[in-house]
Amino acid sequence: MSSSSGQPQFRYTQTPSKVLHLRNLPWECTEEELVELCNPFGKIINTKSNVGANRNQAFVEFADLNQAISMVSYYASSSEPAQVRGKTVYIQYSNRQEITNNKSSGDVAGNVLLVTIEGVEAGDVSIDVIHLVFSAFGFVHKIATFEKAAGFQALIQYSDAETASNARNALDGRSIPRYLLPEHVTSCHLRISFSAHTDLNIKFQSHRSRDYTNPYLPVNPSAIEGTLQPTLGPDGRKKEPESNVLLASIENMQYAVTVDVLHKVFSTFGTVQKIAIFEKNGGMQALIQYPGRHARMHDNR
Repeated sequence: MSSSSGQPQFRYTQTPSKVLHLRNLPWECTEEELVELCNPFGKIINTKSNVGANRNQAFVEFADLNQAISMVSYYASSSEPAQVRGKTVYIQYSNRQEITNNKSSGDVAGNVLLVTIEGVEAGDVSIDVIHLVFSAFGFVHKIATFEKAAGFQALIQYSDAETASNARNALDGRSIPRYLLPEHVTSCHLRISFSAHTDLNIKFQSHRSRDYTNPYLPVNPSAIEGTLQPTLGPDGRKKEPESNVLLASIENMQYAVTVDVLHKVFSTFGTVQKIAIFEKNGGMQALIQYPGRHARMHDNR
């Protein structure tokens, strides 16, 4: 087969491997971006990104050899090249058969936690529940969730290693409260280590990724559950998804608003289980948790 002029996108002489070598990636390409590119062809069980002198190469390991072959074959015959952030990505088989030493030991403290949620499938634990659980130990900056061979996982970014360490020490080996989980989930445990990441690159807000520091980040409609067909109430207004956790924005404060003050106000509508207060974008917000979804404030619009 004759090759066209310019840099070939694939190397055809190598022995197929379930590990693919990707080149010409954008600067500091994230694991989330690699998974997004490769997921249509099969299950990703490991990645190694930001390698090479220019940190623009990566390795992706599929669960099965045929999945890797499928990706190479697809782009070899496609008129549209593989792309990440608008850059053409060059793909070839790796000379390795598996990825090793992908992450740090997990014992070196950092500000980002790698959380494996055992006993659940993707969708059983929402990103809002993860945020609620981990916000108890400090302001959560960013969250990214994904599926790997180890199961359903999340990267959770705090401002500093001390806050992350406190969360890890308190939650590692513990379970998410039963009332925050679907009825069919009988067991759920958290296995937490430190990630080598320091700043997660969240491209958009979705049910899989959130950046709580950037209110102007675009929302990805196709990635948010339930956006294709909104539910309308009898009055024609769009109904919000029901939850037992309320997000309250506190404006024009005339006096100090404390946990005790919020507890007194919201206890009028039911038993308040937990309250978390935090600052965001110069304003004050609070999460108020009830045992069920029936306790709600009246809409006085």
